[in-house]
Amino acid sequence: MDKASASERYKVIIRELEIKNKIGVVELASKLRVTPETIRKDLKVLEKNKKLRRIHGGAIHYFQLIKEPHFNKKVGIYHDQKQLIGEAASTFIMDGDFIALDVGTTTLHIARSLKKVKNVTIVTNSLAAAEILNDRLENHLFDGQVVIIGGSSNPLQRSISGTLTNKLLEEFYFDKAFISCGSIRQEGIYDFDVDEASASSIMMKRSKQVFVVADASKIHQKALFHIGPFSSIDCLITNTEMPIEWAENPLFDKIDWINIDEHDED
Repeated sequence: MDKASASERYKVIIRELEIKNKIGVVELASKLRVTPETIRKDLKVLEKNKKLRRIHGGAIHYFQLIKEPHFNKKVGIYHDQKQLIGEAASTFIMDGDFIALDVGTTTLHIARSLKKVKNVTIVTNSLAAAEILNDRLENHLFDGQVVIIGGSSNPLQRSISGTLTNKLLEEFYFDKAFISCGSIRQEGIYDFDVDEASASSIMMKRSKQVFVVADASKIHQKALFHIGPFSSIDCLITNTEMPIEWAENPLFDKIDWINIDEHDED
């Protein structure tokens, strides 16, 4: 007799998938104390309901649920919130800073908000952000230089990434990195594109301070590729409070969680 009901098993399977991104039949069977055949039937049901996608020996996320929107479409999603987050983040950029700015529509608003700072160097793999920053330099809204990292272009996301991008980023040491993401979960931050996630991860590792900028919709969202753990993040700027269950975790004590909505109320 199975030790857990089908609905209970489904919940465990989905939770394991959220944590590990890839799950195995044998491992699940042992954890739930059922036969591998029972797990295979469970996975078949969950795939039919578009909760996962079966692969040989296990399952992965259902990709159609986590496909990244086109950049131009993302720009208009939660625009006002992203703008306020970007404005708040830009205030942390000081004279003489050496900055890493990754790809994303929220980091785009940091570029749009940057002003009145001098001798700032910004390294980015965002073509959209570079265009905005160059325009602001030309109009003397801030002083410094913009460095666009080389690599393979992604026209749909207006980004540059890949092996060459990663090698070049490894040559830098940054004062601050401003990182966007597609998902925020207790295990850290994630993105939809493996190459962009890899570039952002290197920016984090090569920076003295790491700022993550993300609107509330990213909390508990699903994205496949891990950028970095919360232990690597100094400040998270968003428009929502920290989930209660996260606040009880000592891991989050070191993070400066800035809720712009809360600050507006003050």
